[in-house]
Amino acid sequence: MFTGIIETLGTVTNIVKEQENIHLTVKSTITKELKIDQSVAHNGVCLTVININENEYTVTAIKETLSKTTIGSLKVSSAINLERAMKLGDRLDGHMVQGHVDETGTCVKIKREQGSTVYTFSYHSDKNNITIEKGSITVNGVSLTVVNSKKNEFSVAIIPYTFDNTIFKNMELEDSVNLEFDVIGKYVSRLNNY
Repeated sequence: MFTGIIETLGTVTNIVKEQENIHLTVKSTITKELKIDQSVAHNGVCLTVININENEYTVTAIKETLSKTTIGSLKVSSAINLERAMKLGDRLDGHMVQGHVDETGTCVKIKREQGSTVYTFSYHSDKNNITIEKGSITVNGVSLTVVNSKKNEFSVAIIPYTFDNTIFKNMELEDSVNLEFDVIGKYVSRLNNY
């Protein structure tokens, strides 16, 4: 479990394809605190640490993960949002995030305002995912509050700190993002489809 509060940015330093999997090597300031078999969220995707070498570590993304997330589009030198799994007893500053991406979305609008940046994302209608006004959403691993919730589209307002300390500062129109919808909303949506 994660909170959606990004700890730091990492940089992809190597990508190795092995059969249908890829092994990503990431350089990060938190590497020295990691252990083999530990879960780390990479742009919201929970991946397991399989190797550590000085200030770099390696994780594996399997075919299922690659087909449902943006992990396969990363390149060497890509910046990536990182968060280690939460500890029991710590404050839950974001919201309950599983690290299991529901689908990818597309950035369809970026509006710079005085004091914030508003990003609008579209997502697929065939997956029955929903957002609600002032509900929680995770975009590339960042816990955010939904504004302007519409069918298959929503916006989020990013404060300057989040903009400066996540990959939101690099986002452009038409970029694909990892979306994890609120777990309670997913259960409600599932019940309505029975």
